[in-house]
Amino acid sequence: MSQRRFLRRFHGDLGGASAVEFALVLPVFVLLVLGSMSAATLGLSVASMNYAAEEAARCAALKKAACMTPSATATFASTKYMGPSVSPVFTYTTDGCGNTVKGTATFSLNLVPAFRSVPLSTSACYPSA
Repeated sequence: MSQRRFLRRFHGDLGGASAVEFALVLPVFVLLVLGSMSAATLGLSVASMNYAAEEAARCAALKKAACMTPSATATFASTKYMGPSVSPVFTYTTDGCGNTVKGTATFSLNLVPAFRSVPLSTSACYPSA
């Protein structure tokens, strides 16, 4: 009889159910939030690389003082990059449509259980004036 009474009392007690649900949902929620933040940082890095390459190609096409040589144009692109520290490398050529600036970098995507290296590349072309 005492065993039956214990099982009835245990079956009817829901006091710790919310704590168990919280313990099951919390790790998944934290992974989702941290993964979303890392993906947003990746997007910021790509957008900033694109902006820097476009500005440098335009600067070279307009023959501004800051972009008179290929190395000066690459340096100008590096100064325009405002994203996270992925240290992009920019190069300037006159191939294709006129003034082409290409950028490459490697982004460490932090998906909490593992790190992934994501190669990034961008290219912007501005016709010669």
